[in-house]
Amino acid sequence: MIFCVEDDSSIRELEIYTLRSSGMEAEGFEKASELQKALETQTPELIILDIMLPDMDGIAVLKRLRASSKTSKIPVMMASAKGSEYDKVLGLDSGADDYIAKPFGMMELVSRVKAVLRRSGAKPLDEMSVGNIRVNLTQHKVYVVDEEVTLTRKEFAVLQMLMQSPERVFSRDLLLSEIWGYNFDGETRTIDVHMRTLRQKLGEAGGQLQTVRGVGYRISARREQE
Repeated sequence: MIFCVEDDSSIRELEIYTLRSSGMEAEGFEKASELQKALETQTPELIILDIMLPDMDGIAVLKRLRASSKTSKIPVMMASAKGSEYDKVLGLDSGADDYIAKPFGMMELVSRVKAVLRRSGAKPLDEMSVGNIRVNLTQHKVYVVDEEVTLTRKEFAVLQMLMQSPERVFSRDLLLSEIWGYNFDGETRTIDVHMRTLRQKLGEAGGQLQTVRGVGYRISARREQE
């Protein structure tokens, strides 16, 4: 799991989408206080930390992380519009494992994240399984038990997003914005159509894709009829 602490919602959502599309689990937080609360119940493999946060300076957050025995070993990548040599040195000297200056490309972000994870000994997720459905993110393949299933790019993206958080309910609007983009003008029934074809292609395992009436969809290890 990678935590992205960024007060700009558009940048934060793009970071999360990019990391998830690259086979990693990611969650976003707007404030340092939200990060602190999440750390009480989960220890991430990496934290991407913006310097300019609304409730606390990112350097102060980093120093707090390094001062706690529970969080001192978590790799931290600083991300900030402050790109001067002094700012980079300050971040690295304060305990950051890497420093990336905004604006940065998403491919660069993924590459730098993977490099930090390699140095820390953590490995990015390359395969996910929920019930009888298995997704190989490196090969971009989907299997039901051991039988390969051919999906379109959008079907794969929908399935991948659901599998990153089993049992979590995703609204149709969220699926549309994350997979089709912020400017997609289609109706939410587009999601319903893709879910229907997904279920058909997954056969009996299609029952793991569950409809939550009036809200959206989720994936479960158990089939819906069970």
